[in-house]
Amino acid sequence: MIRKFVATDQMAITQLIESEGLDWKDYFEGNNREKYWRSLTDSITYVKVHGDEIIGYLRAIDDHGYDLYVCDLLVHQDHRGQGYGKEILTHVMNLYPNRDIYVMSDVDPYYEQLGYDKIGSIYQVKSK
Repeated sequence: MIRKFVATDQMAITQLIESEGLDWKDYFEGNNREKYWRSLTDSITYVKVHGDEIIGYLRAIDDHGYDLYVCDLLVHQDHRGQGYGKEILTHVMNLYPNRDIYVMSDVDPYYEQLGYDKIGSIYQVKSK
């Protein structure tokens, strides 16, 4: 089942992110945890539930009715390779049928495997 994120999902998503290790530390270290929780609430966020466990989620930003930008798509390591990431993406595509959807990715091979076209790149203008 895929459903809209609710505030009580925060800890389950935090645990999912922490299971990825230090690559995702910007989302859970120090004050960043609460900041990210606000981001989950303020964004378009959907969770994938398997049994009674959240095993994945997607967080996207709405460009005021123009495009959607997927910032985070994560499926727990134990559940990868079963099509859940694509299922979550498809769910969001169906909810926003007349919008272009772009993914900000650091795992390009995954999206290429799904058949999505790469149409540019992202540049970091300023570092923290």
